[in-house]
Amino acid sequence: MLNPFVVADHTLTWRSGRHILTVQPWGEDSVRVRAGLHRIAADLPGALSADPPRADPGTSLIEIDATDGHATLVNGRIHVQVDATTGLVTFSDETTGNVVVSEAPAHFWWPGSRHFEASEGGLHRIEQRFAAYPDERIYGLGQHGHGRLDQKGMVIELAQRNGEVSIPFVLSSRGYGMLWNNPAVGRVEFAGNGTRWVADRARQIDYWLTVGETPAAIMTAYAGATGFPSTMPEWASGFWQSKLRYRDQAEYLQIAREYARRGLPLSVLVIDYLHWRHLGDWDFNAEAWPDPRAMVEELRALGVEPAVSVWPSVSPLSENYLAMREAGMLAETDDGTAAIGNWPDGDSSAEIGVAFYDATDPRARDFLWEKVEASYFKLGIRALWLDACEPEVRPGPRNLNFAAGPGCEVANLYPREHARGVYEHQRRAGQDAVLSLVRSAWAGSQRYGVALWSGDIPATFRALADSIRAGLNVALSGIPWWNSDIGGFHGGDPEDPEFRELIVRWFQFGVFCPVTRLHGHREPRGSHGPVGDSGGPNEVWSFGETAYEAITPLLRLRERLRPYIHAHLREGERTGIPLMRPLLLAFPDDPEAWTIEDQYLFGPDILVAPVTEFGARQRRVYLPAGAEWTHIDTGRRHPGGGYVTVDAPLASIPLFTRDDAEIPLTD
Repeated sequence: MLNPFVVADHTLTWRSGRHILTVQPWGEDSVRVRAGLHRIAADLPGALSADPPRADPGTSLIEIDATDGHATLVNGRIHVQVDATTGLVTFSDETTGNVVVSEAPAHFWWPGSRHFEASEGGLHRIEQRFAAYPDERIYGLGQHGHGRLDQKGMVIELAQRNGEVSIPFVLSSRGYGMLWNNPAVGRVEFAGNGTRWVADRARQIDYWLTVGETPAAIMTAYAGATGFPSTMPEWASGFWQSKLRYRDQAEYLQIAREYARRGLPLSVLVIDYLHWRHLGDWDFNAEAWPDPRAMVEELRALGVEPAVSVWPSVSPLSENYLAMREAGMLAETDDGTAAIGNWPDGDSSAEIGVAFYDATDPRARDFLWEKVEASYFKLGIRALWLDACEPEVRPGPRNLNFAAGPGCEVANLYPREHARGVYEHQRRAGQDAVLSLVRSAWAGSQRYGVALWSGDIPATFRALADSIRAGLNVALSGIPWWNSDIGGFHGGDPEDPEFRELIVRWFQFGVFCPVTRLHGHREPRGSHGPVGDSGGPNEVWSFGETAYEAITPLLRLRERLRPYIHAHLREGERTGIPLMRPLLLAFPDDPEAWTIEDQYLFGPDILVAPVTEFGARQRRVYLPAGAEWTHIDTGRRHPGGGYVTVDAPLASIPLFTRDDAEIPLTD
């Protein structure tokens, strides 16, 4: 048998027939694995840089052992073994000697752990299988509405949808993290008899894997591979006021003036969609917004940052449509159709076909910025709300063609590249810190100033509970800035007692999120065809006196927390550790911490236990082992490693501080 291994350029290559596999050190304690037919392409879209991160060359070693029939690569803590006959890869912790994960075949003969099923245009339906471990817990994978933190046993679609955000990174309780470095539409299955990653159409397998002593070490390695978070602007950590929608400049300014009259903190006031004349104009409708420059100047005098909604869709009625179509800046189907989404545009409520600009095309990103800069940025509007950035196409973008490739192969990149264009242009324009509010993201989005939110979720206690788990998985996916629509988006009657309680409980949670933003389409809801056009009141004084008296101290609490928030966000810029921290991230040696899904740490020192049941006035809280915890309401100190039950009246959220930390949680 010929030797199937070759070592060159510090890369281990295995070949069997047309099947080729490479393993390469890629950052400390990490490797990149690629597999294909005949060749490995080096320039496919993904989340990793073209060249590997620097690592100590003395920590990596490649050995070929012909006697034992395998090759070994060691890079710091990660130990990789490739079987000479099958090409199966096994990953171990070099320090402990334990196997953390291994590739596994589907069948003893065919198919193997890697499967390529030919399609058109050099693409394949691709599968990569790994062994299953019954005690393994799986976290990360972006944001999903299934209401679970541990995703073992789940099937997760790798596609972008409203509220379903695909970030193909997992953190495992077995001591590894893995990035499926492939933006193709597909799925991942964490079944009892195996784990399977599937790309519906792709050219090769590409994944990155790291081994770490702790989850925090894994998160730092992942940030080193895909990019450390950017700097949050100071204005972004305060309270954001929003609703669907403020219909004109007069109504919008009246809200800012009322907050000022009441002496309430307000950092950002949001202008939602339909402020334009046509989708893709990226400008104010002058009839409803006659003097936006004066509007911005008044807001700035009040200490308020204006934010404005920017959609990626372009109506044929827009002044920019023909120019973009002729320049090839719109995503199109195979037959050249650019009108790929349905939307009511203009005065009629009937839906028409609208296009989406191609965010994977640098020319299109430049064109969009030219319009945004002229209409918003030069007026002083720095905060952009990149809504519907999946893009929101039914049934999905897999049938489209982008500059980066066919939609089925690259569609999940879209939201990251959209945010990238805004970020890079704002930085070139002199902004040191950039934030864009986004509804979708992909691996590496954290480099580009994104604040992800929960999408259009219902106004229910169940949605509140699910949001906690979604936000924690986002944090474990490398995205440190996250928020939900306080109160939920769809519905919510400001006169309803249950909703009034929900809005208070959601505010209590929202204050302890990286971004605190009130938004929603409240009752009575108006519509423009199939989309929301207007809604009921959604300001903090809209929900009755009891709710108002509970919410306003929370706004002031958020103001006191802002120095603490920025201090630990800055820490995350160099470590990749998020502000919202599942207990497992801070207390990995406490087995119970890996099971807690409804509470978390906010920074290193504040334990947050939101109340998510209507009528609940007590809350059972787990206090992690390895610290002592002080209950804020009573001042009582508790040892870690057990549960306590505390009172939770409507105006109070259970909070605990760690050890001797002094945090300004009370006036």
